[in-house]
Amino acid sequence: MDPYEEKNYLSPLDKKQKEPPSIQEAFVEIASIDDEQTIVEDKPIFPVNSLLEHITELRKQIIKGLVVFLLFFVVAFSTINIWFPYVTRGHSLIILGPLEVVKFYMTISTTLAFGLSMPFLVHFLWSFVKPGLKEEESRFLGLYAPVMFVLFLLGIAFGYFVVNPLSYSFLVSLGAANFDVMVSASEYMHFLIMTTVPLGLLFELPIVALFLSSIGLLTAESMKKIRGWSYIAMGVGSAVITPPDFISQLLVLIPMIILYEISIHLVKRIERKQLESTA
Repeated sequence: MDPYEEKNYLSPLDKKQKEPPSIQEAFVEIASIDDEQTIVEDKPIFPVNSLLEHITELRKQIIKGLVVFLLFFVVAFSTINIWFPYVTRGHSLIILGPLEVVKFYMTISTTLAFGLSMPFLVHFLWSFVKPGLKEEESRFLGLYAPVMFVLFLLGIAFGYFVVNPLSYSFLVSLGAANFDVMVSASEYMHFLIMTTVPLGLLFELPIVALFLSSIGLLTAESMKKIRGWSYIAMGVGSAVITPPDFISQLLVLIPMIILYEISIHLVKRIERKQLESTA
């Protein structure tokens, strides 16, 4: 019996064999493949126009920031005799050479100009990075940027009014027991910057914790688990950024611990609100 008769199967002998393409068709097919590869290869790996636009925008923001900084520098340098007593606090300082006067005035004017121009520099930086941020990142930075600046000023004020005078008095009195203490202007300026600017940055800890929490890299539970190691790291950090005396390190370490606990509380509140909104 023929197996192809009942089920209407076609015999393999009845199937039409596919004819091989002609030489002309083969050349046309190869040419089309080459054209497709050429089109793919012609496409640039990086969008050059977009890159040039970003570089141009960054250059514009940098120029604006430099102009603002230079304006504040000129104002600070020209009025140095007015605000200079607030920096030295009436301490008797010495200079070790004529060039040190210029160096001291330039350093202190640069530091003050940078502090005064910081809000403008942050605004210019924000204008540049805002188009490339995600919606939640853009909303977060737009909401907390003023708070970041206020916390930075609070850190500077804490260093200027608390850490700097107490640590300076302690160290000078410690040296006065056996030495005639003479403080140079450059050393005093270095000491003043070291006891103020790092504290302004450390006071940003709650905002940094909130930002990491908003993008899912940090939770309140994880901060509690590493609390002990965090305290050790803060102790080492306070020893690095402050003068080598126990009073200064303790004055910096205590606010850092308080800020860390505040950060845990804020992150916990944010997580609670997120759970309530998704429920």
